[in-house]
Amino acid sequence: MQLPKEKTMPKTALSDYTTLIYGMPKAGKTSLCAEIPDALFLSCEPGTNALSVFEIPIRSWTEFLEACKAVEQENNKFKSIVVDTIDGCHRFCSEHVCRQNNVKHESELSYGLGYSLVSSEFWRVINKLASLPQGLILISHATEKEIETRTGKFTKIVPTLPDKARRQLIGLTDFILFFDLQQSQDKDGNIIWKRIIKTKPTKDYEAGDRTGKLPETIPMNWQSLEKAFADALAPATPKQEAKK
Repeated sequence: MQLPKEKTMPKTALSDYTTLIYGMPKAGKTSLCAEIPDALFLSCEPGTNALSVFEIPIRSWTEFLEACKAVEQENNKFKSIVVDTIDGCHRFCSEHVCRQNNVKHESELSYGLGYSLVSSEFWRVINKLASLPQGLILISHATEKEIETRTGKFTKIVPTLPDKARRQLIGLTDFILFFDLQQSQDKDGNIIWKRIIKTKPTKDYEAGDRTGKLPETIPMNWQSLEKAFADALAPATPKQEAKK
């Protein structure tokens, strides 16, 4: 092993990063990812029937491992890997570990061993997948979770994953994007719903942006998301610097 002689350069394409996308069913998560050029879907749930995508249907953890191996070892043109959904992927992992240990649920193994085995196997594979040259997009559903602190309780919208897996992915990903609906009114007072992407964390929902430069909300389409990312990474002009 040789020590590095130069610093790494930031990746300039949004599709090269590791991103967690989540939201309620039919929010447009899969449709947006279908807009990503040269993306390969590892489909752990049905959901692409109305879309034209490169896809490998996944129905077990073994099939997921085989797909990951093919991506790593075969020459391919894909620039991004989309796991849809990471919830289903984690379920396959849990079922695989349970079969290996002849139990129906990980809780049947003593002293939390089952949960630990699932967590280790899931992290081993997803972390390796995130280390490949391709970008990685993980799609999850959303759920409400009650959070208890020293000052009280509140409800927060989070990705639909077990706590440990969710914490693993939150630490791994560069972007956590919450797909939501925003209510407004037209000039006649009629209610209009707009699909938006939220990038900043609040006590009401999970989100995050490792660059710290994305706008708080972005229209829900890949072109707008790419433009917001490009604008965030662009060098500041003298006029912009003067405003700081």
